[in-house]
Amino acid sequence: MTSEIARPDPSQESGSASEITKRRPGARPTQLPPAYDAVLGEYATALERAPLSAETRRTYRSRVRLFLSWLADHAATYVADPLADRQARDWAVRDYRMWLLRDGPARRSRVYVNSSLTALDDFHVRRGLGKADVAREDLPKSAPRALAERARIRWLRAVEAHLSPRGRCIALIPYYAGARISEVVRLDTGDVQMSARKGKLRLYGKGGKFREVDIHPKLRTELRLWLDERPNWPHADDNRALFLNAKGGRLSARAAGGIIAEIAQTAGMEDPTTAHVLRHTLATTLVRGKTDLVVVERSLATPAWRPPAGTACHPTKTRKTPSS
Repeated sequence: MTSEIARPDPSQESGSASEITKRRPGARPTQLPPAYDAVLGEYATALERAPLSAETRRTYRSRVRLFLSWLADHAATYVADPLADRQARDWAVRDYRMWLLRDGPARRSRVYVNSSLTALDDFHVRRGLGKADVAREDLPKSAPRALAERARIRWLRAVEAHLSPRGRCIALIPYYAGARISEVVRLDTGDVQMSARKGKLRLYGKGGKFREVDIHPKLRTELRLWLDERPNWPHADDNRALFLNAKGGRLSARAAGGIIAEIAQTAGMEDPTTAHVLRHTLATTLVRGKTDLVVVERSLATPAWRPPAGTACHPTKTRKTPSS
């Protein structure tokens, strides 16, 4: 495996979005009263200076915006200002947690609630109030869901019928390579290495750590079709991203997830089908085929290893690790 260093997170390029931040396509962000909008603006400014990924910053802004929208309707309930008083802050966050779980117009999952509490911790810490004294929700200890055999066949047939080579690749990389949706959109053209009969895909996880996986023959065929079509897309010559959006920017995680959801809808899948589900479908398929569990783990997990500073991170460039 070629030594690589942590490269800049391409999620910071135009069009990035968090995999877990979901909003109806075309929907506008929640509107806030001017005072709370100013508070959110101050927080967004502080986030831009924070050593966080673009995906994390976007998720935190989204979670805090929804909290401030709720608070605008409930602030009169509290004797003190929840944005300035610690005890009122705790009461407000606890009430908000229950609103998300039980009382809101759309009941949220416990995973979403815990994500929101993490964002609110960051928000309150940056305001000098510290973390709210609110417990996280217990998460069920169950095995990740994978597609059943019939659903798996329906999924593959729907992918095959999808008209866009780009869409077929995005749908097949989690299934055949075990990639997270964030890893799919981080791919650059140089991360696809193919010969006539085989190929390798370099997948980057958090912190620039990477793993290389063999490219399945069916995925290799689709990648070739997409690479043949890609030069016709805007900015294909000056954007190294493997998957481009209509404006020539790097495709966002939200848009990639939307493509997978669209194909799943076409397939008539009864349960939500995401890149996460497809990853675990791969793992289940490998285990049922009696693949060694260590091999399965290596196929899905990014190594806890970072290359040494000063080594090449791309076939055409040499970068140095940013000092921390």
